[in-house]
Amino acid sequence: MAVRIFFRLSLLVFATTLGACGWHLQGRVQLPAVMAVTYVDSQDRYTDFDRALRESLRAAGAQLAKDRRDATAIVRIHEDRSGQRVLTVSARNTPAEYEVFYVIEYSVSNQSGQLIEPQRIELTRDYSYDTSAVLAKQKEQAILREALARDLAALVVRRLSAL
Repeated sequence: MAVRIFFRLSLLVFATTLGACGWHLQGRVQLPAVMAVTYVDSQDRYTDFDRALRESLRAAGAQLAKDRRDATAIVRIHEDRSGQRVLTVSARNTPAEYEVFYVIEYSVSNQSGQLIEPQRIELTRDYSYDTSAVLAKQKEQAILREALARDLAALVVRRLSAL
């Protein structure tokens, strides 16, 4: 009985201390008023990055506009590209490691002009390759590409929060 009370009391003290120090969940960003109604201008709405950016903007409290005329800010995606490159080769001249990359270039503007000039960001991850597990490695590449897109979207939203 005393152990339960001690456990609950220490949990309460821990939660109070954690809340008092300003700790908050990662990814929770407060966007400025200029980003309240945002239009995302991209050539392909179905890329991993575009979906992740829209989700991150919604999570940060932005309302996504369907028409650019209704928006207080426009996030323009100039480049959205991903792929993979051979990183290392084995002694038998077969790929041993690949590098997955994701590149974006974006800018932000509103009716008064450019808020953020075009910026290019590239993230990479590498993974080992095994010819006996081709399907698993293809799935790993897809997972890495989606993770890179989420990381890029989080970077863009953090930069938008600094406006």
